[in-house]
This record gives sequence, structure tokens and C-alpha cells, in this order.
Amino acid sequence: MSTPQIVVHRDKELMAQAAAARLITKIVDAQAARGSASVVLTGGRNGNGLLAALADAPARDAVDWSRLDLWWGDERFLPEGDPERNATQAREALLDAVGLDPARVHYMPAADGTHDDADAAAAAYAAELAAAARPEDHGPVPSFDVLLLGVGPDTHVASLFPELPGVRETERTVVGVHGAPKPPPTRVSLTLPAIRAAREVWLLAAGEDKADAVTMALSGAGEIQAPAAGAYGRRRTLWLLDAAAAAKLPRDLYPPASP
Repeated sequence: MSTPQIVVHRDKELMAQAAAARLITKIVDAQAARGSASVVLTGGRNGNGLLAALADAPARDAVDWSRLDLWWGDERFLPEGDPERNATQAREALLDAVGLDPARVHYMPAADGTHDDADAAAAAYAAELAAAARPEDHGPVPSFDVLLLGVGPDTHVASLFPELPGVRETERTVVGVHGAPKPPPTRVSLTLPAIRAAREVWLLAAGEDKADAVTMALSGAGEIQAPAAGAYGRRRTLWLLDAAAAAKLPRDLYPPASP
């Protein structure tokens, strides 16, 4: 378990731009060291804001997009191409504009595909993750270089919501989510054990509506009540915030170099 590091930016636009620059550097370094890189994407306004900033970043072409594996932390169990699917939004924000290898883009199954329900879709995605894991990963999922997570106002991450069964899962790496309090109610999500396999976990939060959730997750709350508190990387856990989301942090947690 890595100790959370907190970086606070002036506003959400600057946060997205800085996170995009940070991610480019991380991908380029991983590709230089091992020949490829792997990133787990997140949806929501902050995840999509990062992707849009990445699309506009002057250094985006430093990445060899053909040697990047992309996964998703969660997905809405809706038909392919539905505008509410994280994959659809990611394609519009960035993916259609860069030279990805289609075989290395690992979309979560859609509702109109070969799987009848979210549980079957989750099992299929877990099998895909397991097939991509290498012996050195020491587990049923790859050791992702960076796993991105948005933090919800209720402290949810991916589609792991407070008190629901998914956040309590300790064995499976992917679960179907039913009755989510945020529409749509049916989803597919990585679990905390899968999230914690990542080398680095970056949590993104911007806006005053996230301030209570950020403070709760970083102030010792349990992961069942505050799933974001249980999201951490093996080597690094990075909280990327704007000033509004960080506004209620205790002074002992607020980074001294931040505004």
C-alpha cells in the first residue's frame, strides 16, 4: 500500500492539462523501459477532461500509441455506441484521433453483445485480464502502469459505490453492478483487488461538489463507506485535485506548495 500524495491545481482546466502532461511522461518512460505501456481509463467529467487535454497536448505525439494497452475501470452496461458509455466518450475525446492498435484496446462488453447480463460481461472481462497477465505480474490482472479513477461526490470510484456488494468483493477482479444509485443502474466494474494491482493509481477530483468526498476518503474513512479510500497503487497513489475539491482538506493534508 502506497501513501497518498496530493497535488492541488488552481482549477479543473489546469488540473486536466497537468495530468495529461504527467501521463504522457509516464507512458513514454514505460515504453522506453519495457517497450509498451498499459493504462486503465476512467469516465466522467474529470476522466474525459483529461483525455481531451491529452488530445490537445503538444507532446501527445511523443507517445507510441501503437504500443499502448488501454483498459477500462468500469463501464455502463449499455448497447455499443451509446453516448453514455465510457468507451464512446473516450473515443470522441481522444481515441479516434490517435494511432492505437485495435487489438490492444480492451473495451468492456456492451449490452447488445454476446453476454446476456452484466455478470457474464464481468466474467468475460476478468478472463481477458487474466489472459493478458504475465508471470511477473503475480496475479490475475496485468500490473498496469497507471490506473485512472474519478472520485464521485459519494466517494465512489469506478462503479464501486458505498456499501454495495461490489466494494466488498475480495476475490473476483471484475463484477457486475446492479442497482447503482447513479444512472444507469447496471454496470461492470473492476474491484478493489484489481485496482490495487496497478503500479500507480491516480484519483481525479475537481469541483466543490467533490470536496466532502475528497476529505472523507483522505481522512481515514473505511473503504466500505468510502470506496475511494481503498483505491491505491503498489508503488504510488496520486490524488490530483483542483482547489475547489481540496477546499475542505485539513491543513496537515494540504500540500504546502499548493495555492
